[in-house]
Amino acid sequence: METNEQRAAAAFTKQSGVFDDRFGRNTIVQYKRERVRRLVQKYLPLHGEILELNSGTGEDAVWFAEQGYRVHATDLSTGMQGVLRNKVEIKGLQPVISTEICSFTQLESLTQKGPYDLIFSNFAGLNCTGELSKVLGSFESLLKPEGLVVLVILPRQSLWEFLLLFRGKFRTAFRRIFSSKGAKARVEGEEFKCWYYNPSFITSRLKKSFRLLCIEGLCSLVPPSYIEQFPEKYPSVYRFLKKEENRLKNKWPWNRIGDYYIIALQKKG
Repeated sequence: METNEQRAAAAFTKQSGVFDDRFGRNTIVQYKRERVRRLVQKYLPLHGEILELNSGTGEDAVWFAEQGYRVHATDLSTGMQGVLRNKVEIKGLQPVISTEICSFTQLESLTQKGPYDLIFSNFAGLNCTGELSKVLGSFESLLKPEGLVVLVILPRQSLWEFLLLFRGKFRTAFRRIFSSKGAKARVEGEEFKCWYYNPSFITSRLKKSFRLLCIEGLCSLVPPSYIEQFPEKYPSVYRFLKKEENRLKNKWPWNRIGDYYIIALQKKG
């Protein structure tokens, strides 16, 4: 029987050929990537080894490799892995980027088990499973002592989605809150489920072996990237929201009601 992860992988394989053209030049997507990369670099020593989960078309893997890191980029989507491998070949990054088709729910089957300096997952790939506890449980054995985990996750509350209530979009406004059994998602005509997880879900499952470094809200004030052309239409408002989000990113409740949050943890020595 096809799993939810396999259905999501099929959807993103269909999207792989247009993903970079569709999202690569989006100003808010670029802002989100910059925020996440800056946080990783804050904690990860140069030349560290990264295990990336749901690596997609490899935009982050390539960027980290070009900064001096080594990356093992994994994804269950064959299409996304194909795009990534093409980039690696074109840029001559084979010595510093390796790839593997592997589900994050089956990390025990990885051919390259590390240990790594960082396990990294961007843009809510881990929301495509209802087995996040299993995924988190596999992290400790894959990391070096004092190794890092940096995840970008969709929380159960989002200010921007809640505001859709005032436009009459009740289902969207409350879909995260009432999604304990998974909310339906559709990409390129393929349907799969998405689950939402608050930071407490992650910290409670990793607290025995990890310590929390930080939680940052991402697109709590800055609009989500699906609000197209917002920075171009309202540049002064966008600059103001970016400034305020940067000021409030670590503070409650702003670090828990964004479209995403970034959570960083460190394995106890």
